[in-house]
Amino acid sequence: MNNIAEGFERKSNDEFKYFLFVAKGSSAEVRSMLYLALELDKISKDDFDDLYRLLVDISKLLSVLIKVL
Repeated sequence: MNNIAEGFERKSNDEFKYFLFVAKGSSAEVRSMLYLALELDKISKDDFDDLYRLLVDISKLLSVLIKVL
């Protein structure tokens, strides 16, 4: 969310898009951390599945926003 806010504040679509790509990358990083949390028994499989789906949805929304800019 911070990357999106920073990009928005730049007042340039090109810079905003750049920060949206950074946010999309961060979403992938969090997904990878979910796998680690699951392997270390820090979260349940149900929580993993719910969070993973949310992160995929966020990534898709970021992709749509990038495309329309």
